[in-house]
Amino acid sequence: MTDLSERKKLILAAVVEHYIKTGEPIGSKELISKTGMQVSSATVRNEMSDLSSQGYLVQPHTSAGRIPSDKGYRYYVDHLMKARGVDDVSRRMIEAGIASAAGDPEMLIEHARSVLAELTHCAALSTTPGGECTVIRRIELVPIGARTAMLVLLTSNGILKSRLCRLDVPLDTKVCETFYNITESAIVGKQASEISVASMQTIAASLGSDALVLFPMLASVSDLAQSTAQTQIMIEGRSNLLTSGEYGDRALELMNFLSKEEPLNRIITNSKKDVSITIGEENIYRQLENSSVILAKYNVRGQDAGSIGLIGPMRIDYETIIPSVRFLTDLVGRLIEQALEE
Repeated sequence: MTDLSERKKLILAAVVEHYIKTGEPIGSKELISKTGMQVSSATVRNEMSDLSSQGYLVQPHTSAGRIPSDKGYRYYVDHLMKARGVDDVSRRMIEAGIASAAGDPEMLIEHARSVLAELTHCAALSTTPGGECTVIRRIELVPIGARTAMLVLLTSNGILKSRLCRLDVPLDTKVCETFYNITESAIVGKQASEISVASMQTIAASLGSDALVLFPMLASVSDLAQSTAQTQIMIEGRSNLLTSGEYGDRALELMNFLSKEEPLNRIITNSKKDVSITIGEENIYRQLENSSVILAKYNVRGQDAGSIGLIGPMRIDYETIIPSVRFLTDLVGRLIEQALEE
């Protein structure tokens, strides 16, 4: 990307920040007033013309001032945006919004997604803690009837899953002890993705006469393990985009696009950085060519556990939103780790 002179940087930053705040183009005289530059309007117009020819600015109408292009937003985010932490208002809103769910990772992610949608007025995305590296930490068998038990599975990233299991025989002490011995030796400590119906059938084949009794419980463990290994993608606040005024007659097309899981999954999968920002036509889907996507990963015990982020118009307050997303995901990771230690 072409390096810009200090004056061009000042002009580009002022155009971006003015447009983010007002949604209106800005001309040379107003730019001079906002920046305090000691130059003529003709000089600023020439600089703006150069920035337009280089692809950083766009002139929406012949007589209008300039607005930023996709490339202009990108240069602003990468080089001109002021480094800052999350502001006090956003910090308090985030902390208050997720505090009540601190002990439940899945509920915590749900609250985090809700508070991000409310804070940014965008559509908020999140993935549940999970994935192929999820390890089964504990399995509990809770008898609730003569032939009925509740199976509870806890993973290394704090996900708790349960399922009711009905047996063909009474649930006596021998059955419970055998089940615990099997789970402790063959299931606990393994990655959830390794636990399948086929692997449970292999275990059952070694149990002799106990196989028919225990297989329903082992099959339920397999189902629970597979559900924790699969990352779920959730989205909230899509209606915020209808009221943003930035999408016009393309808003409904975007709503339909955001209702499909496969493209959302690909967007998150393609996000490799701790914080990734894709702007306008950088996005891989045509439906997002007028949008910005900001995604941040949250870590649990040093491992990527999931992502939280947003989809919104390109005209968003990057200076405020990016540190807020970083703060939110860091807080989510810490709270999940604390829940695991309790």
